[in-house]
Amino acid sequence: MTTVLTPASPLTAADRCDRCGAQAYLRVVLLSGGELLFCAHHGRKFEPELKKIAAEIQDETERLTSVPDTSSEEER
Repeated sequence: MTTVLTPASPLTAADRCDRCGAQAYLRVVLLSGGELLFCAHHGRKFEPELKKIAAEIQDETERLTSVPDTSSEEER
């Protein structure tokens, strides 16, 4: 059986960690259906177990270290 997953939408500040309530940076789509959201800390902590039960893991933790582009047209 093949499971087709629809592309996940980007996580927002409204998405909260199911463990502690902090902003979520990982979405784990479960093989059994449903999803879990985790902050970077809990995502790393539970990663080995999550990989066993996940159909897909959407990891956006790189956003924690990236620098947003704040330049505007007027400055150029």
